[in-house]
Amino acid sequence: MSLNEEGFIERVSIRHSVSPDAVRTILRALRSGGGRMAQFSHSDFGGMSQWSPGMSMVGDMFNDSLKSKLEAVCTELAAYIAETPSRDREEVETSYRSVKQGGDWWPAGFGTPSAVGTQNDLRYAVFPRRLVIQDGGRVEIYDTGNHRIFGVAQAPER
Repeated sequence: MSLNEEGFIERVSIRHSVSPDAVRTILRALRSGGGRMAQFSHSDFGGMSQWSPGMSMVGDMFNDSLKSKLEAVCTELAAYIAETPSRDREEVETSYRSVKQGGDWWPAGFGTPSAVGTQNDLRYAVFPRRLVIQDGGRVEIYDTGNHRIFGVAQAPER
């Protein structure tokens, strides 16, 4: 991170009363989500948290104040990302457990996904009319028809 970005992180941290580490964590997650969504884990937000415009989920589920704080931080960081292109393409697939991996893993010709994510050994990429999932190295492509997908959430099997 540049010194300018580190200064920005400090200012956001102070403005929203969260730790600089929480701001860095959210910034990485937002960059992974193309500036439009984030999934991360940080103690400042009660553990596992998610954000997309108009939707905030925090680990402390019924803490509306914490949800509002997450909405404010993410909205500010998303605007920053939109104004400041990332120089580090390696950050594209960062999640709270992922290993940094560079390069596009989805089929050539699909272009840039509107959302990407990873957790454990499963990755996804969302494209117009297509959802691409890689599970343990096996890639499957789904036709989503007219459904608009903005992101994917995993849940444990029951």
